[in-house]
Amino acid sequence: MGMKNKSAVVIFSGGLDSTTVLYYALNSGYNVHAISYEYGQKHIIEIQRAKKIIELNKNTQHIIVPISARLFTNSALTGHGIIPKDRHDINQEFIPVTYVPARNLIFLSIAAAYAESNDIHEIFIGINSQDYSGYPDCRNDFISSFETTVNLATKAGRSSNGISIKTPLADLNKKEIIQLGKDLHVPFHLTWSCYDPYTDSSDQQKPCNHCDSCLLRLKGFHDAGINESEIS
Repeated sequence: MGMKNKSAVVIFSGGLDSTTVLYYALNSGYNVHAISYEYGQKHIIEIQRAKKIIELNKNTQHIIVPISARLFTNSALTGHGIIPKDRHDINQEFIPVTYVPARNLIFLSIAAAYAESNDIHEIFIGINSQDYSGYPDCRNDFISSFETTVNLATKAGRSSNGISIKTPLADLNKKEIIQLGKDLHVPFHLTWSCYDPYTDSSDQQKPCNHCDSCLLRLKGFHDAGINESEIS
């Protein structure tokens, strides 16, 4: 690979997109430092899934950062409002109630602080063309602006070795991400996407299959002609 000693930070939720990015970075030869965030999300099961995925990659460092849920009010993902179900207009240009205020801005800022502290110059994040559902902090113009800002605000950025934000999924839809993940041997069966899980009779959490995130995931696998349970 020629990059065996090169490190990267990966913002890693345990979801389909961030896990594909994790495997993309690993397969590109990076030593990965994965950062997950606990911020009062209803779907905290994603952190459990993230831990299981990291267990498959023993040499990957995993940092879990707790953030007070009091920072993220007025979001359906943190308990303030009802999560929309069975929407057929997921990609319309409006900001839905599942928007978490400034979440990626905060996540990237923390990742940048960690990166600079550990002499790491690349941060990967799994934003993509289909997933933003109207979220302003999942768009290319935000990422470009943040990269400029972080390099103005850090010692690393003021030196010859700045911090670069990598978005390998930015121009892909869910079908294409899943196809890439299959090639990278992503353990899709361990990833979690649902915003509003329920507990079944055996006390296991299950996806609702009706929220925006579930619908995008289901459509992606359908369009790719892939059964996620057959990939591990």
